[in-house]
Amino acid sequence: AERAWLRRELHKMAAAGAEAAAVAAEEEKRLPEGDPESGGDSEDEGDSDSSGDGEDEEKENEAEIQRLEEQLSINAFDYNCHLDLIKLLRQEGELVKLRRARQKMSELFPLTEEIWLDWLKDEIKMASESSEREKVYELFERAVKDYICPEIWLEYAQYSIGGIGQEGGIEKVRSIFERALTAVGLHVTKGTALWEAYREFENAILETAQPAPGSVPAPEQQQMLCSQLEKIHTLFRRQLGIPLLDMEASYAEYEEWSEDPIPETTVKNYKKALQQLEKCKPYEEALLGAETPKLAEYQAYIDFEMKAGDPARIQLIYERALAENCLVPDLWARYNQYLDRQLKVKELVLSAHDRAVRNCPWTVGLWIRYLLAMERHRVDHGTISEMFEKALNAGFIQATDYVEIWQAYLDYLRRRVDFTQDSSKELEELRSAFARAVEYLKQEVEERFSESGDPSCTIMQNWARVEARLCNNMQKARELWDNIMTKGNAKYANMWLEYYNLERAHGDTQHCRKALHRAVQCTSDYPEHVCEVLLTLERIEGTLEDWDAAVQKTENRLARVNEQRAKAAEKEAALAKQEEEKAEQRKQARAEKKASKKAKKSRIGDKRKADDDDEGEWGQEEEGAEQPSKRHKGDGDGILEDMEVETGLFGRSGPEKPDHPANQKEKASTTRKDVPKVLHDSSKDKVTVFVSNLSYNMAEPEVKLKELFESCGEVAQIRPVFSNKGTFRGYCYVEFKEEKAALQALGLDRKVVEGRPMFVSPCVDKNKNPDFKVFRYSTTLEKHKLFISGLPFSCTKEELEEVCKAHGNVKDIRLVTNRAGKPKGLAYVEYENEAQASQAVLKMDGLTVKEHVIKVAISNPPLRKLPDRPETVRASQFAVPRQIYGARGKGRTQLAMMPRALQRQSNPAAKAENGMVQNSPATSSESPEEPKTMSNADFAKMLLKK
Repeated sequence: AERAWLRRELHKMAAAGAEAAAVAAEEEKRLPEGDPESGGDSEDEGDSDSSGDGEDEEKENEAEIQRLEEQLSINAFDYNCHLDLIKLLRQEGELVKLRRARQKMSELFPLTEEIWLDWLKDEIKMASESSEREKVYELFERAVKDYICPEIWLEYAQYSIGGIGQEGGIEKVRSIFERALTAVGLHVTKGTALWEAYREFENAILETAQPAPGSVPAPEQQQMLCSQLEKIHTLFRRQLGIPLLDMEASYAEYEEWSEDPIPETTVKNYKKALQQLEKCKPYEEALLGAETPKLAEYQAYIDFEMKAGDPARIQLIYERALAENCLVPDLWARYNQYLDRQLKVKELVLSAHDRAVRNCPWTVGLWIRYLLAMERHRVDHGTISEMFEKALNAGFIQATDYVEIWQAYLDYLRRRVDFTQDSSKELEELRSAFARAVEYLKQEVEERFSESGDPSCTIMQNWARVEARLCNNMQKARELWDNIMTKGNAKYANMWLEYYNLERAHGDTQHCRKALHRAVQCTSDYPEHVCEVLLTLERIEGTLEDWDAAVQKTENRLARVNEQRAKAAEKEAALAKQEEEKAEQRKQARAEKKASKKAKKSRIGDKRKADDDDEGEWGQEEEGAEQPSKRHKGDGDGILEDMEVETGLFGRSGPEKPDHPANQKEKASTTRKDVPKVLHDSSKDKVTVFVSNLSYNMAEPEVKLKELFESCGEVAQIRPVFSNKGTFRGYCYVEFKEEKAALQALGLDRKVVEGRPMFVSPCVDKNKNPDFKVFRYSTTLEKHKLFISGLPFSCTKEELEEVCKAHGNVKDIRLVTNRAGKPKGLAYVEYENEAQASQAVLKMDGLTVKEHVIKVAISNPPLRKLPDRPETVRASQFAVPRQIYGARGKGRTQLAMMPRALQRQSNPAAKAENGMVQNSPATSSESPEEPKTMSNADFAKMLLKK
């Protein structure tokens, strides 16, 4: 039906020419009058209330339009704000403002297919005169440059048909169709529509050239008919040689239309195209079945076309992918790299680079590639400088990005200079740019990011190299290096050696010696190496006096360094001793507390019979395992007690052991008559999850948790853990019938239960699976995610989402809470892409939420540093690393697996505790290795690279 309509329209337009175009324009003008929704009687029929509502709505829209315009005056790169403004202006019918708003947006961003089609249709309705039609043509030319869209090309071709009555109209239509076929004629799923529209247009021309019935055509007319028939034949043959969907129907149509048999070459090309289509079909079907943005499917398709090696098809599939993934910087980078290295067509390359930086202006790598491409294709200097200024205003999200873009521009300026001349305009411009770069990083960047992004002054170092090596101006290079050292770099040996190498290559021995003497005095990280370099210099070039001075200076410096290190070591030893004393005091306090408890219990006379079969059973724990801070380290039976492995995250109980008589009374108190005792079966770890951080006051945890976890699958058993007093310990084990249910139960992690976030984790023995990784939130830079601080504690997830969704599509919001589920005033907000996150930072940072000023930044958590604490355990002791306790430290269910008997200090004589004599363990012969330090020679090899 669509093709029949298209055929009728083309026939009518081709036959009637300009008259048909005028009629169509007149019909477009009459459409609003015939619109039932805007009929002339609607105002008369409306009552006063509806009129008042309309006025209120109009005022609200005007206020909103004013607000959006003010917002864009502050931040012109707000993409969503542009969209909202255009939508409101179109709704209000403000055609002049609407045209201006679209114009501003198109200057900053490539517009999507939908935005262009709406704009074009609005302009077509208002274009009646020939001058106005030319403006529409110009608008179409801009539209087809943003993205390769078959729909826009088809609309362009159909609109041009309306002007065939003008001079050269037919040739103009053909030119547009040919350009459309070049751009999207290879599109497997949408290319057919363009080919058919072109053929129908030529068929319409053919029918108008037919002689009247019964008349004999003149020779010129006959020649014209033959020429027109050949055009249609050529279009059929060209189309049948391209793999397009539904090409079998096109072949059948050609057979029916042609009076002559189809040529062998056409049949051969058709079969070859069919074979190629079969290879493409799996990728096209994957795209049809995938959800937007289909990045993985497009990447697979791109890889397939890259192997085939057809440049036109590779370009088209890249353009198709970018139309749906225009905010993916990596995709733009790969496409531009392909164009730079393979096609190398100036217009095509520069257009792609321009669209890349307009879509992803926050990505510094795309700007750098654009500058290089412009230089490669010899674009004039003024245009490149103008593009660099645009890059500086693009709003990068890291300070280092500005350093990179400045370095790329300075490299370009350096390549323009002819250093064989003593002075030139280009050289002065380069020096001026270096000075401006240093000042820009110091003021603009440091003010925004609280850092310049260039702590080692790489730009100034490069400036010094240019002055020394290319301009033979060592005086300027020395001034620059003096400035570098005053910025906190004088304490680093590698900075001094960099300067020394420059002096060695382009300066003189006197300045080399002076630099090394200063380095010996200032260096704090590797003073030994700097001293060795100084002595090497004097050994080769110095006099005896120089040698003596160098030896004396280096010996004095190293003596001071060794003295400082000795003092630091003494201080660390003192701190370690203090830690040991504090640990011993805590140990004694716990022993005294336990002894007093036992004395109190014996006075009360609460004696119960011990149950020897309770060891290793589910549903109970010993007092010694209740909490790490309450372990009884002073008791003689502590050796056996600490050898137990607690039933916790490891999903297993400890080995059975004989009871000490002193423990039998206490164990009896831990037995709960109403809790069934089930021996742990480690083979069921895969169908079991460990649940913790539950409320201690939870009544009937078995019933409560069974209701909660039944949604995941059939629950076989729930085993809550109770203390010796019969109170719930806040954690339990949930065993399912199937492994699939256990995996699904992990999705309930962090679910709030009775006001606390419930932790659900796999039941895994980490001793057997040391590589097992528990879920961790990302600790790296995530450009699509925001970190918000300063939120009021009363702020809910819904309220925060309401604030954030105005700046983009919010995928997830996570309010940070403590273990008790109380908010900390922090949140992470994940947007759909980097562009939306960047815009949200600019708009929301410093915003007031419930009288709290919030801070908003791109999520980039700092690296977690281990605390600088002195080592409290000597080499002869066994120590449990801090890291094994997990992210929240040594909690209730994360007891150390190393028996305390093996952690005690080895003494030359046996130590008596509570009447028991305990033998000292043999001193380990393996002491921890000290960190390997680099020798002077190793450091020299690493830094002295020429």
